[in-house]
Amino acid sequence: MIKPQIFIIVVLFGCWSFAQTDKTATKKDTILDGKSVTEKQIPPIKDSINIKLFADDSLSLDFDNRWFKELYSTSSFDSIYSAVTNLDDEVIEYPELSTDTLKARLERLNAKTPFNVEYNPSLEAVIKRFLKTRRNSLQRQMGLSEYYFPLFEEVLDKHDLPLEIKYLAIVESALNPRAKSRVGATGLWQFMFQTGKLYDLNVSSYVDERSDPIKSTNAAAKYLAKLYEIFGDWDLALAAYNSGPGNVTKAIRRSGGYENYWNIRNNLPRETAGYLPAFLATMYIYEYAEDHGFVPHKPQFRHFETDTVHVKQMISFDHIAEITGIDIETIQFLNPSYKLDIIPKTERQPYVLELPLEAVGLFVSNEEAIYAYAEEQFNRREKPLPQLFNNDTKITHVVRSGEFLGKIARQYSVGINQIKQWNGLRNNDLRVGQRLTIYPRGSAPPASTAKKVTTPNANSTTKANTTSKSTYTVKQGDSLWSISQKFPGVSVDNLKKWNNLSGNNLKVGMVLAVSE
Repeated sequence: MIKPQIFIIVVLFGCWSFAQTDKTATKKDTILDGKSVTEKQIPPIKDSINIKLFADDSLSLDFDNRWFKELYSTSSFDSIYSAVTNLDDEVIEYPELSTDTLKARLERLNAKTPFNVEYNPSLEAVIKRFLKTRRNSLQRQMGLSEYYFPLFEEVLDKHDLPLEIKYLAIVESALNPRAKSRVGATGLWQFMFQTGKLYDLNVSSYVDERSDPIKSTNAAAKYLAKLYEIFGDWDLALAAYNSGPGNVTKAIRRSGGYENYWNIRNNLPRETAGYLPAFLATMYIYEYAEDHGFVPHKPQFRHFETDTVHVKQMISFDHIAEITGIDIETIQFLNPSYKLDIIPKTERQPYVLELPLEAVGLFVSNEEAIYAYAEEQFNRREKPLPQLFNNDTKITHVVRSGEFLGKIARQYSVGINQIKQWNGLRNNDLRVGQRLTIYPRGSAPPASTAKKVTTPNANSTTKANTTSKSTYTVKQGDSLWSISQKFPGVSVDNLKKWNNLSGNNLKVGMVLAVSE
């Protein structure tokens, strides 16, 4: 991670005459259907938004939810942080990799990279330790790298930096853009607050650009280029990236003037002493993953499977999920820099929304209606707040194993951001047994009342009778998930059980029981 000491040493070296980062770096804003949308084509918000929610298989959705929970888990980040901080040179028994084989592979790797990948017993111990103890986490990160590495490589190439620097993000953050260290370093490249501002990474109440994959990678590339200009050695540049140039120059002095990382290693802070070996070990394992039998997890997305649109008005992830049918965990994964799951509107800087390709055309084609719906929802939420916070209507939810904010929010038909506000949560992390205060939408009437909740795809004007009607007639575009969202407290599993359904197929006109 980057320490505040960098400011003094960088000023001393007089290295502040460099170009400004392109603040607008992002993928091209593309309209997939190639057509402009006229005002007449957009239905009035007061009638309905004629958008068909995507149907999904509930079992597959559950698997996806578990995967996204893994992506957003801080365990991988904490694991590698601990591994780097507490690395030692104790010999590890790993007979699958002989010393002679390792020497030959490191020699081949050294020939194609500007980093000094030379064999020494300390590096061998770290490589074997990672192979033995970090196989599962590395396989998860290999799946994530299918999404992040092409982005990193494009930026590194633009700055004429070694492409192998992409492996540094694994050591820094375990490829978690929302990772935050114990001292406040944040994002894929672990920028401290002041250092981030120095490299044009702005932080506000809504947005933390240290978590923006493109902007933070550009900033990291500029900073690393400056460190290499100072030290003329990539090993020392990486050490300075972690602990600050001041600590590296002190280590050089204390070692008697040595400039090789391995010769000054004992004089570096403990964390930095394990930093470069962890980087080289990660590079080796990635380059020889197949030889060691690594099976990367299947990536949820590759970078070319997503695209961005410029957002013109304030909108929340809840609104986007309701309109597009894309689950909120996917939106969070693709847009990690929005701290409160809200994309703000500012005069100075337009913000972008990244979505899967199949959802981009849907969003663009209904853009004006979506903004109108979001504005209406924002206005509506401000008035019922005193009513929602009535102690008679709140409930306490105890977090169970496997639960996460998105799942709990859907269970009670509320927004993730609402749960965070009600409970003073600053991130999405939950622990088993944690108690959450929740004010269910509409005060969470019992399922037997079958009160219908208006959703943006509700094309019919038919309303459920809140006192006696306990059935629902399937309409075009309905799915079990979208129907469950119309009735607070009703899940997909409830609908299947009450209607003796073994699968997810529905027919238009089918009458479903929506209460027990």
